Amino acid sequence: MDLKDISKYRVPLTVLFLLLCSLAALWIRLIPADGLVSAAGVDLLGNDPWYNLRQVEATIQQFPAYGWYDPMTLFPRGSTIYWGSLFVQIIAFAGVLTGAATRPEIMYVACWIPPLMGTAMVPILYWIGKKAGNTATGLAAAALAAIVSGQYLYRSLFGFVDHHIAEVLFSTLFCGAYIATIVYCKDHPVDFTNRESLFAPVGLAAVTGVAYLLGLFVMPTMILFALIVAVYTGIQFLWDVYHDRPLHDLLLINVTVFAIAAVGMALFGIRHAGIGLSLYSIGHIYAYGAVIGGTVLLYVLAGVMKGRPAWMYPLTLAGLAVVGAGFLMVAAPDAYSVLVGNFISFFGEESVTLTVQEARPWSFDSAWLTFQWGLLLMAAGMAILVWKNIREDHPDQLFVLVWSLVILISTIRHVRYEYYLAVNLTLLSAICIGFAAQMAWPDIAARLAPSPAPAPERRESRKKGGSRSEGAPKKHAAAQGAPVGLLAFAGVLLVTIVFAASSISIDLATAEGAKYSGITPDWEEALLWMADNTPDTGVDYYAIYDRDTFAYPDGAYGVMSWWDYGHWITFVAQRIPNANPFQQGVAGPDGAAAFFVRDSEARASQTLDLLGTRYVVTDIEMDLITSKFWAMATWFDSTRGVSPYQLDLLNPITAEGRYELISLYTAAYYPTMISRLHNFDGSMVEPEEVYYIEYEQSAGASAPIIRDVEILAPDAARDAVLAFNAGASAGSHAGVYGPLPTTPVETVPALQHYRLVHESPTNVMSDGGPDLKYVKVFEYVPGATIAGEGIIEVDVVTDTGRSFTYRQQSINGTFTVPYATTGSPYGVITTGPYRISGTDRTFEVSEEAVMQGARLS
Repeated sequence: MDLKDISKYRVPLTVLFLLLCSLAALWIRLIPADGLVSAAGVDLLGNDPWYNLRQVEATIQQFPAYGWYDPMTLFPRGSTIYWGSLFVQIIAFAGVLTGAATRPEIMYVACWIPPLMGTAMVPILYWIGKKAGNTATGLAAAALAAIVSGQYLYRSLFGFVDHHIAEVLFSTLFCGAYIATIVYCKDHPVDFTNRESLFAPVGLAAVTGVAYLLGLFVMPTMILFALIVAVYTGIQFLWDVYHDRPLHDLLLINVTVFAIAAVGMALFGIRHAGIGLSLYSIGHIYAYGAVIGGTVLLYVLAGVMKGRPAWMYPLTLAGLAVVGAGFLMVAAPDAYSVLVGNFISFFGEESVTLTVQEARPWSFDSAWLTFQWGLLLMAAGMAILVWKNIREDHPDQLFVLVWSLVILISTIRHVRYEYYLAVNLTLLSAICIGFAAQMAWPDIAARLAPSPAPAPERRESRKKGGSRSEGAPKKHAAAQGAPVGLLAFAGVLLVTIVFAASSISIDLATAEGAKYSGITPDWEEALLWMADNTPDTGVDYYAIYDRDTFAYPDGAYGVMSWWDYGHWITFVAQRIPNANPFQQGVAGPDGAAAFFVRDSEARASQTLDLLGTRYVVTDIEMDLITSKFWAMATWFDSTRGVSPYQLDLLNPITAEGRYELISLYTAAYYPTMISRLHNFDGSMVEPEEVYYIEYEQSAGASAPIIRDVEILAPDAARDAVLAFNAGASAGSHAGVYGPLPTTPVETVPALQHYRLVHESPTNVMSDGGPDLKYVKVFEYVPGATIAGEGIIEVDVVTDTGRSFTYRQQSINGTFTVPYATTGSPYGVITTGPYRISGTDRTFEVSEEAVMQGARLS
């Protein structure tokens, strides 16, 4: 079978290839299901998917209504939802269609949607690749779309029920439709005097506008693609004016697309006040009007300046841009401030955003770890597009280039856009592969083509002794000389194979690892306990509320924890967190960060009073300076961060000069609210031994180097510190530090209004260490007041069987105690009355006295 025979089966072979690529993409994305699915439901990945499932449950109950305001998070204000309804409604529709009624059934159906959307990217990228390149480009794009790794893969895995993959799907669909439209208009020029020439372009542009709306209804960041179109339009107009080419097509396309976008946005509804483009505000309609107006201006100005030197057109545009910006600054300063603010917010960064993983800048190390040799293919694809567009006009490829550059810049500023960039990397890599294949095809075809049989007369001449060379068939012209195209293709193919192999390896490792990446078992256990053992909030979990008319019922309350856990609290416990993973309720003097890092119980309790908080949930990750405590400290004070609470030192481990970096706890750490709650259960703690450490700063060292360590009694250690520092040389210091969060260096006072009511079963400390549980739940109570002097104590047994003694030093002749000795509704109980140490005085404290703040004699 020769190449002509194979070409007869091109369509079925292409369909088969796309089917195989799609199945591979789906199979990879379904791998986590094996470890995540259970009778209780699906152990979702990450944080936000839990909230999306909460929205899905409410939407199914009220289908197709969508809650734009949710009182089940961010107590006592509730949260306005800033992303669109389409992704949730698609899942809810799938749930209704399949008859999913129970929570496990809904979770299972929902988890299929991201993998299916990720799979749909295979034929879409084939289509775009073929439009922007050739068939080989399309096939390469389809193959790479199935295996490209990174956030793009992770956010389309089974179990990651979030809108990110829907953003990618519909934005890519929009870009593909826009490319198809400009390609059609290039081949079928628009003529405003010929109505028949307008029908197809208008129809294609209308479809493109609908595709834009689908992306917009998922997330308002779809506005980024309007920016891409605006940048492309400006560049294309400059190119067309310079080469004196018709300009009607872009005018028709942009006016149609963004008129539909503006009308669709108006029908969708203005959900948020102001003109911010990160929300569903009227600013979007203004922006689409600006794209239309800008395109009309470019078109009219080109007509006015026709026949004049080409350089005058960009110069005039630059002048108009400066004048326009100045006019906007004076005539509409609010709008100007919003535009500048949006730009700075998008491309800038703050220290607190560095605590949010997806808001961090994209480093080269991270990029290489994710895409490796794909970065080389992407760069080569960009270079090819630049080279081809310098030589001749390819508006579709110019759009791909602008699209890719804007997304690349966005990703460099904020790593969250990496899942968008995977599409561009795939497409540009495919363009590189397709270009190399096209260069090599003449050589490949020449080598695959069968040699023609010698002509009869040539064979006869040989019998007569003719020259053998006369009868030899001539080689294809492309096969003569050095096969440069074939060598180039071989090089590209080698890089592609390495890229594909590394991507598949990363894909499989990511998918396998995701089997065990759901909610922490201790958190799930604690929140299920909370659902069963704490008062109902009085808010209907499944109802959809209007912000303007909603009021929290009496008895509603908040749950304070770090923002990472807010959605778990909402979904699993069906309680209302004071902070959530939208970074709401985190910052400010009464945010979650301030509450947990403060060392004043009185000030921390003011925060809970203001926020209506009844329960506080802590975990070991919030507790450790090397984990989430770092983020809390940075949110609390972005200038100092974790430095007041942590000292990093180099500890010598060999005589040859090898060191290990260790992190020690300073005296400032132990009185923080998170430490007093999680480490000491709110009890007073006095140190028995502390680490006295001498260290010095050495030139070239990444941290000070430990010179001496002693374990001393607290008073002796403090005296030693004073003596050493009084006569220390420059760069040498001594201090008292703790190696563990449970080893204070000074007396830590008791908390008067916080009692442990539940703890999870897992001890996070190694054998021989203290019994410190992974998750703890505390209740904030008024506390009963007892008159007395000295130290009051009561023995407590937790619901896991752990025993500890709650101790408190009197203040001004009174104690305020949080634990009841009789009538406690929780599994954490006291085993006897309170007693004042060193005396025979004992006290029984009822639950009623604790909850009403009674004063006992």
